[in-house]
Amino acid sequence: MLVCHTKCLVLIIVSCLILSANLSASDDPKFVGTFEQGGLVLGQLAEGETVSYKGKSLKINNKNQFLLGFGRNEPSEVEITVHDKLGERNILLNIAARDYAIQKIEGVPQKTVNPSKEHLNRIQQDAASVRQARQLVSNQDDFTAGFIEPSSGPITGVYGSQRFYNGVPKSPHYGIDYAAPTGTPVIAPAGGIITLVHNDMFYSGGTLILDHGHGLSSTFLHLSQILVTQGQQVTPGMVIAKIGSSGRATGPHLDWRMNWLDQRIDPQLVLQTLPVQK
Repeated sequence: MLVCHTKCLVLIIVSCLILSANLSASDDPKFVGTFEQGGLVLGQLAEGETVSYKGKSLKINNKNQFLLGFGRNEPSEVEITVHDKLGERNILLNIAARDYAIQKIEGVPQKTVNPSKEHLNRIQQDAASVRQARQLVSNQDDFTAGFIEPSSGPITGVYGSQRFYNGVPKSPHYGIDYAAPTGTPVIAPAGGIITLVHNDMFYSGGTLILDHGHGLSSTFLHLSQILVTQGQQVTPGMVIAKIGSSGRATGPHLDWRMNWLDQRIDPQLVLQTLPVQK
């Protein structure tokens, strides 16, 4: 049984993973990434193996690679099951806990702090559209080429922080905020397919979702303009939108969020785990 110690960075580089590793069926998967709340790891299986997590089979690409993500409040231990022709074996992974900051934000539109019944209906419709877009678990594996930041502005908000809007405690923040003037370009951090385009969601304003494959997606919020269409294939570094202050925002900025399946993960950790290879 493999136990990955907290905040361990497995000593194997992404370029080695992209090549087919010479693993026997008795070896445990090799990983790149940090095992901590909000983290994403890239796993490498031996030929002929499959893997499941929480009772569901995970997508595997033609290099026998798979993704595994951990939410903000992931428990200290999780378990994956590797299947091969000899049967199956369970592998225990230790997940490090994180400390999250408190962030107080004043000056947001009051209607977004205490929405009316009418606005609640709109919020529910927005949430349903986002859930539908994130249900896609495509065979794309654009994530293997690595990620770059979608904006170069200063970071003013981080993943996991507990937020208070106009003094009212709300849900944690699940993205990275980049401050920049309205109209500043937003670039695709990696390739993929656009799965949602919405010009005016109640909380997030102009909203865009980009699928990178295997259930990994990027969401871009508070946009002033969207320059792509639903179903469009985009390439890394392509200008896809412009920064704005729509929705629940106090000023122009980009809120970049990432999901792996139903887990909200930390984009800053993804940038560390899957950097663009130079």
